[in-house]
Amino acid sequence: MLIVLRVHLPSDIPIVGCELTPYLLLRRPDTSVTTDDVPESAPVDGFFLKYKWYRVQNDRNVAICSVHPSVQATLQCLGCLKAKIPVAKSYHCSTKCFSDAWQHHRALHDRATSAVSDNVNEDEELFGRYNNAGPGVINANLSGTVSSTSLTNGSTPFYPSSTTQRSGGETWFEVGRSKTYTPSADDIGHVLKFECVVVDAESKLPSGPVNTLLTSRVIPAPSPSPRCLIPVSGVDAIGQLDSSGRSLSSGSFTVLSYNILADVYATSESYSYCPSWALSWAYRRQNLLREIVGYHADIVCLQEVQSNHFEAFFAPELDKHGYQALYKRKTNEVYSGNTQTIDGCATFFRRDRFAHVKKYEVEFNKAAQSLTDAQIPTAQKKSTLTRLAKDNVALIVVLEAKFGNQGADNLGKRQLLCVANTHVNDHQDLKDVKLWQVSTLLKGLEKIAVSADIPMLVCGDFNSVPGSAPHSLLAMGKVEPSHPDLAVDPLNLFRPPSKLIHKLQLVSAYSSFARMGVSIGSEKQRKRLDPTTNEPLFTNCTRDFIGTLDYIFYTVDSLTVESLLELLDEESMRKNTALPSPEWSSDHVALLAQFCCKPRIRR
Repeated sequence: MLIVLRVHLPSDIPIVGCELTPYLLLRRPDTSVTTDDVPESAPVDGFFLKYKWYRVQNDRNVAICSVHPSVQATLQCLGCLKAKIPVAKSYHCSTKCFSDAWQHHRALHDRATSAVSDNVNEDEELFGRYNNAGPGVINANLSGTVSSTSLTNGSTPFYPSSTTQRSGGETWFEVGRSKTYTPSADDIGHVLKFECVVVDAESKLPSGPVNTLLTSRVIPAPSPSPRCLIPVSGVDAIGQLDSSGRSLSSGSFTVLSYNILADVYATSESYSYCPSWALSWAYRRQNLLREIVGYHADIVCLQEVQSNHFEAFFAPELDKHGYQALYKRKTNEVYSGNTQTIDGCATFFRRDRFAHVKKYEVEFNKAAQSLTDAQIPTAQKKSTLTRLAKDNVALIVVLEAKFGNQGADNLGKRQLLCVANTHVNDHQDLKDVKLWQVSTLLKGLEKIAVSADIPMLVCGDFNSVPGSAPHSLLAMGKVEPSHPDLAVDPLNLFRPPSKLIHKLQLVSAYSSFARMGVSIGSEKQRKRLDPTTNEPLFTNCTRDFIGTLDYIFYTVDSLTVESLLELLDEESMRKNTALPSPEWSSDHVALLAQFCCKPRIRR
């Protein structure tokens, strides 16, 4: 007979929009143990598993703290009610909680005052809003996915009329009949109950005890602070943004670069300060998707995308929003774990804005092998490969724009764009390897530039701080011979240092904040830059490290920056909060830039 040995949930706190899939340990009739499902369509020795989910509703309603969503609220901000701010954002668990969050909370009141519309639907209230904050604010409401009212949970509607009464003022509403259940808006503040029972396939009657578990109270998905697009090409540019933050000019496009933190790295050991439920992939994937879709970027460059998550989640989900997907997984010559969890670089582009022309895959392991075969003495070949082969990759995509080029001289000409997406090795002691990988990538891009007059974008997580040798090579086109990073060169790769040079006119997009004139938000953004390098103060923020590792570089001779997604500061992430957090599901910060192709000059 089939026996259920254990039932538990990976996360103890259910969140609206995030799937709940219980872990079941079963003993089959042959005494073997398995975690595989046994549906009615495929019984085992005449038995299958039947599931039910219930919402346990008490007579007394429970409010949840908007700052600490796993804690019950004890006070409510009346100013929120008067301003018609979503009610879920008005609750706090203590006076200290309200006081600590006041600066962030006051911003809600300010935005409500200037909002164009006061109408807020339930989905926006639960999943967070990036709009209604004035011109140029990104809308991250995820329509058609987790917030869709067409969600079903098994073979029954969400809330059938039949209920089971319990003593003590509790009512059980049956809400699902499948193994997996996705909490909805009506579940907030309520406990969920899961039932699993072995059923005889012939008689359809239970055979054995009913296994049950109760969850904690369902909480709404926390919503991060809005991030606005800040014009950098002049104060008049803000009038050219539509309600979703995208430019109305026909020749412009937006590019997003984001290290999303692969699930295999998102462990409680590494991020002990983040609640376990906020680290679970079931929660993080929906929160990341909601954020990415909300930016409305024309091109999306993601790093640390696991191959299984690309195929089963990101590619199909972003396809629903009009994106075509390209992917390059890291090589696994060094890595010895499950190949499905190896991460890589994923590039997406909107099919209505761009067409795919060509793809180049850069495997730095192959480049290391070629270098070793051509230049390294036999006695040093093994040690050279051991040091250089780290499985990192880059994905280079050539796209053709479907929107019109600006200027009469460009009519009828194809507008191509080259986008490089990479994730450089993260080992802090291998400065020479980082520099070699960046140099190798730039040499490949130079070859493309020679073959075609094409604007270029170089995006990614370079694991290199501003002022480091890799950053200097990218931003300045060379590395000075006296640079301290060159002291680490055991393989003599960079001698003479004059080899470290390239002719691509690359500039960091976010350094544009330092060059912009006086305009709305300009001074605030400049304060979030390092005055020495003009780069953001941080794009990676954990308890152990805070600094900039991510960049969007562009060829300044062919592209112009029109606007940039505003930089985060400590206040906007809520004081003393490291990443990842319930609001932000990666330890990195997304970067987004809006570009316009410069008119071509006749030669």
